[in-house]
Amino acid sequence: MKTKGIIIAVIVVVGLFLFTAAYVVDETEQVVVTQFGKVVGEPKTEPGLYFKLPVIQQATYFPKNLLQWDGDPGQIPTLDKTYIWVDAFARWKIIDPVKFFQTVNNVVGAQARLDNIIDPAVRNLITENRLIETVRRTNRRLDTFEVGLEEIQKNEPQVSVFMITTGREKITEAIVTQAQPKLNQFGIELVDVKLKRINYVEEVRESVYARMIAERKQIAEKFRSEGQGEARKILGQKERDLKEITSEAYRVAQEIKGKADAEATLLYAEAYGVDPDFYSFTKTLETYSQAMDKNSSVVLSTDTEFFKYLKDYRAE
Repeated sequence: MKTKGIIIAVIVVVGLFLFTAAYVVDETEQVVVTQFGKVVGEPKTEPGLYFKLPVIQQATYFPKNLLQWDGDPGQIPTLDKTYIWVDAFARWKIIDPVKFFQTVNNVVGAQARLDNIIDPAVRNLITENRLIETVRRTNRRLDTFEVGLEEIQKNEPQVSVFMITTGREKITEAIVTQAQPKLNQFGIELVDVKLKRINYVEEVRESVYARMIAERKQIAEKFRSEGQGEARKILGQKERDLKEITSEAYRVAQEIKGKADAEATLLYAEAYGVDPDFYSFTKTLETYSQAMDKNSSVVLSTDTEFFKYLKDYRAE
């Protein structure tokens, strides 16, 4: 019975020994083994099952994959004295877990060191360059044009103030180059730094908006004046066309009327030419009917030409 108890006790002790001595490292981790606060052996960077002395040795885990640093947005002046808000972020990783453990000890401490190193590097590089350098990366002509300025932008050469010599991509590379030597002592590799957001400060933004509004109003006024000019041109063309149509119609009507009058006159002349005395008689009768009615009184001499047919009629 005693032997069985001893065996069980030995098994329990061995199990506890193995449980406290064994540790597992996966693909995203690396481990530093310490004994009384001092690093012993080489760091374990490959995944697998490892062993250490129980109780007196401790396994400290650090991430092996990329880690994130997100800086606080800050107000920075550019080389051309324009104040902007800059929000940057970075990706970093632990390449020497021993140095990392001995200097910053953990990820929280590393974030504080990154704040103290990357933020000044970002500020230095932004201050040394113009605003346009932090915004654009190449000098290619923009694919879109401002409304109302298409012809101007097509015909005018690119203004030198908008030409870049460094560019945003080289600025971020310079930030990494400037910050990396200061991070080597912590066993940290700065993989990349990017500018997440760039914006004007409130005072500058208000003046920029006011200028943009003024430019848009100027463009709108240009469109309105061009539209009014085009409207007057169309109305003038319409009035001219109407006058041309009216005058042409009047000319044609007068031609038709003249031809009709000529034909009527010709017919009258041919008809009356057959018997001139009859024509004279009928015209005189028409004159009588138009000049006199039952209430008219006419005093004429007997030898007047107007009374000729009345006199001849009474004589008969």
